Amino acid sequence: MSSSNKLSNQHKNSELQAEIGKFIAYNKDEFAELVTFVDFAEKFTLGFIEINFTPDIDLLIAGLRQNSQCQEIQFVVLDFPDGNLRFLRDELVEQLAKITKGTNKKLVLLIRNLEKSIGVFGDYPPVLQDLNFVRDSYRQTVPHPLLFILPNYAISRLAKFAPDFWAWKSGLFRFKTTELTRDRAIANTLNTDTNIERLPTPEQQERINLLHSLLMEYHPTGEIPRPEHLRNCCNILNELGKAYLSQHKPIKAREYLEKAGEIINKFPDYSLEIEVINQLGKSYQQQRQFESANSYHQQALDIAKKQKNRPAVAKSLHYLGNVSLNMRQFHQARDYYQQALEIFIEFGDRYSSARTYHHLGWVAQELREYDQARDYYQQALEIEIEFGDRYSSASTYHHLGNHSQ
Repeated sequence: MSSSNKLSNQHKNSELQAEIGKFIAYNKDEFAELVTFVDFAEKFTLGFIEINFTPDIDLLIAGLRQNSQCQEIQFVVLDFPDGNLRFLRDELVEQLAKITKGTNKKLVLLIRNLEKSIGVFGDYPPVLQDLNFVRDSYRQTVPHPLLFILPNYAISRLAKFAPDFWAWKSGLFRFKTTELTRDRAIANTLNTDTNIERLPTPEQQERINLLHSLLMEYHPTGEIPRPEHLRNCCNILNELGKAYLSQHKPIKAREYLEKAGEIINKFPDYSLEIEVINQLGKSYQQQRQFESANSYHQQALDIAKKQKNRPAVAKSLHYLGNVSLNMRQFHQARDYYQQALEIFIEFGDRYSSARTYHHLGWVAQELREYDQARDYYQQALEIEIEFGDRYSSASTYHHLGNHSQ
């Protein structure tokens, strides 16, 4: 290995140690209680560790392994990322058979990623039904301390849907996320111009996971968000709604958007309120419930006009145009789009103008006004190319191609 690579690795290791130290220091009392729990736990002993951010799990495990009181303990991490997992005990027994126990070491099992099969919504997840049903067999088949590392919502669901198993717990340890980690997550999710619809599916899911982690920090299950967290909480719920709409899951999206709508009444932010209402409209549009969609977009338009928020007026008009287009009310759609376009041009919003030109082209094409359609598509295309928007450009080229046939 070259000297430069050694220096680079030393630097990375130094940064990692610093991160571990900060996380442990931030959770000093909780970490001390967990170490004591692990030290005294014998045979089958059940504990739960609440951690909302996945990177914090690695910091905690590293901190445990480095702790002087844990040197006689063999921590084994068992990963269960399968969202369809049902029989956890069977999987544990199978994996236990593959573990080589260290000499004079106490085995402690750390279970992670079980939240994938627990899920966020729905009653009685199969994995929890089975966990509750076969709990008595754990004492004989898994005779080791067992620590489940789960986010807040998963622990709440486990307590609710596997109450007999939950009743056996000997410890519950809640670890907080450092401000730095939360700030990074906010920067990567809320303070970004990246459109989630344009992200590859794995990156979309990564964004969604990060948003769920943030939501648990600002709005733990069963608790009322603190007043200073209301705005962030509402923004996160809105972003989750938009994320699920991008995956064409309107019902799931609406669960978050409706919660955002409830919270937003507690603090004045009309711009965010208008956006949430419009997203609710889009959720109904995806289900082809056009009257409901129209009602929400009209409500958003009324608020935008009352607040004299012209950019928000334009967006609401554009959404109303989309609903009319879906309903094949082409003249009504054109009227909405033209009103929106005037405002976008007035405010120099060329990117939004391109999207509206595209839809005006679509309307003209449906009305067999082919020269007008071509003109609108060309105007949209020029702006899309200017902004380097290859995704929208491809869509406009496609429509131009269909139009020329």
